[in-house]
Amino acid sequence: MTSAAKLEETMYQWFEHFHNYPEVSWKEFETTKKIASILDDLNVSYRLLGDVPGLLAEIGTGDEIVAVRADIDALWQEVDGKWQANHSCGHDANITMVLGALLLLKDRPLQHRVRFIFQPAEEVGNGACAAFERGAVDGVSHLFGVHLRPIEELPLGKVSPAIHHGAAYFLDGTIHGTDAHGARPHQGKNAIDVIMAIQLMLNSIHLSPFEPHSAKLTKIIADGGSTNIIPGSASFSMDIRAQHNDQLELLRSRIESGLKSVQQQFDIELKWKWLDFTPGAEVSPVAANMAKNAILESLGEQFLADEITTPGSDDFHFYTVKKPELKATMIGIGANLVPGLHHPKMTFERSALIDASKVLACLLEKKPEHK
Repeated sequence: MTSAAKLEETMYQWFEHFHNYPEVSWKEFETTKKIASILDDLNVSYRLLGDVPGLLAEIGTGDEIVAVRADIDALWQEVDGKWQANHSCGHDANITMVLGALLLLKDRPLQHRVRFIFQPAEEVGNGACAAFERGAVDGVSHLFGVHLRPIEELPLGKVSPAIHHGAAYFLDGTIHGTDAHGARPHQGKNAIDVIMAIQLMLNSIHLSPFEPHSAKLTKIIADGGSTNIIPGSASFSMDIRAQHNDQLELLRSRIESGLKSVQQQFDIELKWKWLDFTPGAEVSPVAANMAKNAILESLGEQFLADEITTPGSDDFHFYTVKKPELKATMIGIGANLVPGLHHPKMTFERSALIDASKVLACLLEKKPEHK
């Protein structure tokens, strides 16, 4: 068997395992054990993150450290009528691509150290913060990420040196009005009326059309327990996004003011909390240029795509928020991915895993650039 065939066979076996045994955020303990087992087989040293799932592996020698991050959690979603953990996020692919790069690199002479970060809980937006606090990027000068892209962004055979993710906030709220009989609505304070007012408020927020942004209700629960009871209480959630961090903060401010106005309008108790913040990308031109050169060298000019701007978000960018001197970029991998990320029936062409591992190995092997 050729080395190329061996690489494919090994990576596809790894992918099948991670795909078939998904674990949701903060529960990725068996996934961590499997990665550790693979590293043991490869004779690569690592350390567990400790009180949370995930681990850090490292190869090479020298004072300078470059790193690559793979997120390892799955989503919890309904698939064919059953709620289950599901890797429609593509993180099973991310783990496999990074392990593939490690397999290609582990026996090569390196003039610097390469760290492999297997990070938990990207889907809840704070796994990167936990990994950062546990030393994931201590001493690291350059940080790279990798992610499959939906087909409308990149087809199979195209690789982008940078993904410019948007920024996102997530909000949960509760409404506490007064229940009433369906025949006597004047005696109650209808939570559904409040929900409708919140929806109208969101639709009336107008920011610059030159800056992509959106704010929408993503969950509403209002139930009086019977069809003739007007519910006084309800809960709701929001997904709020903008391409840039400053625009997101402006959107948050407008929503805060709007919710206060709705509360006053209906004279009810309206509570909300901002759950998570995922920052927009701060792409380093130096890191993106390194990724571009690695694509050209490992795959050829026909594979090189432009940098991507996407409304999606990723907690990868917390690393640069917390350590601004990091030179970072996330590489986008075309894989004919359909219908889209987070769709319960998401599929992609697995040959993209091999392409990505070659790009990452080439990138991580090169001497880091600083200008």
